[in-house]
Amino acid sequence: MRSMDNNPIEIRPATASDYDGIAVLWLVAGLPVKPHGRDGRASFVEQLRRFPTCYLVACDRDRVVGVVLGTHDQRKGWINRLAVDPGFRRRGIAARLITACEEALRAEGIEIIAALIEEDNESSIHTFECSGYRNDVPARYFRKRFREDI
Repeated sequence: MRSMDNNPIEIRPATASDYDGIAVLWLVAGLPVKPHGRDGRASFVEQLRRFPTCYLVACDRDRVVGVVLGTHDQRKGWINRLAVDPGFRRRGIAARLITACEEALRAEGIEIIAALIEEDNESSIHTFECSGYRNDVPARYFRKRFREDI
């Protein structure tokens, strides 16, 4: 879907062939990447198979300049791994990706959507606040890793 303001950036479902561009984008955007674990090609392709309409890319012609991975557990949706190439920021691409991901999740019957954002990521916090998200759930995040590369 192209923006109505003649923005040449197209938002579309990701494909397996987008993986290399997405992996590079995550690095350029400063996201940590686990190429031998959860961010590896095989993991990405399996996840894409499960959420084909919710894994989205923003493209400037054939170049991936933005990405968002939407997932859900049948009751709550999650917006994950949102990233925009630094050279394409401040053009509304992140907001468009969030909106497109929300639409894809809602089409699957999901009516609660959440995102985890690290406390020092002010630009993401601002982007989500401007997209209508509220930080009103006091929570502590716990995790257990069975391998360091995941």
